[in-house]
Amino acid sequence: MSSALQPESKAATLMRRLASSVVLLGVVFYGLLGGSSISVFLVGGIIMLLNVAGQLEFYGMVNANGLPRFKWLGLAGGVTLVGTLFVYLSGLAKQQLGEPTTGGAAELELGIFAVLLLVLLGRRVFAHPAAPSFSMVGHTMLGVLYVSWLLGFLLKIYFFAAPDDVGFDGGYCLLFFILATKCSDIGAYSLGSLIGRHKMIPSVSPAKTWEGFAGAILLSTAAAMVMAHYWGDTRLGGMTLAHAAALGPVLAVGAVFGDLVESVFKRDSGVKDSGAFFPGIGGILDLLDSLLFNAPLMFLYLRLVLFNE
Repeated sequence: MSSALQPESKAATLMRRLASSVVLLGVVFYGLLGGSSISVFLVGGIIMLLNVAGQLEFYGMVNANGLPRFKWLGLAGGVTLVGTLFVYLSGLAKQQLGEPTTGGAAELELGIFAVLLLVLLGRRVFAHPAAPSFSMVGHTMLGVLYVSWLLGFLLKIYFFAAPDDVGFDGGYCLLFFILATKCSDIGAYSLGSLIGRHKMIPSVSPAKTWEGFAGAILLSTAAAMVMAHYWGDTRLGGMTLAHAAALGPVLAVGAVFGDLVESVFKRDSGVKDSGAFFPGIGGILDLLDSLLFNAPLMFLYLRLVLFNE
């Protein structure tokens, strides 16, 4: 008689997560810091891959919850949105669309959203029998907004047009953002596993504790200050230690809320992980949840605080 399977220990889980993270970070480092045209396309390709896989996982959770959606139209809209942003912000369409600007990117996004909404409404007219248009169109648009639109802020950070007289590198800035956010995840998991006793919101995520929340803030802030110390003047547009000390907690809190938002999605769908793409981590959305929530915050910091002109 075979013995019952024993649950995986926290140490084994941590090692599986570290192994997956090392592979992922290796690809990310090459893409962000390669400094060649190939690395630019690699960054765009990685974000597009994350977008497609993330949307498929999202619409899978919608389906698991018994809710309707136009999966393939939503996927087509998300791919169009991310692809158009990359082509515009990278300057590949400079002759046709002009010099990339924040306003120009926003106009393209609004245009794509408008066309997608009209297509979805038109498609619903010819879908019989079908669920109410409120749910069909709403669930489809939410997948594009939550995954594709928020992922687009990673491109806006990477291609951010800083003034010429400051030392700024979009690759290093995006790396700063990813590491500061992921250090929040690591700090929350590590300290929460070691001394976590007081639950945050057990009805949403039973494993999250206030001790882990403190660990998230501490490690994210420390990582942000270390990177600002070494890269602030030369790579991060003059980011000061004071800025990093304030930005670290903001990204830590945002990361925790991003994780909680995805926990609500998974709880509504009755799944433990959004997928099984990465050993020890779960699906694409389990990897991206904190980044999706924080990407607009990092972009707003660049636009309204660091380079507020």
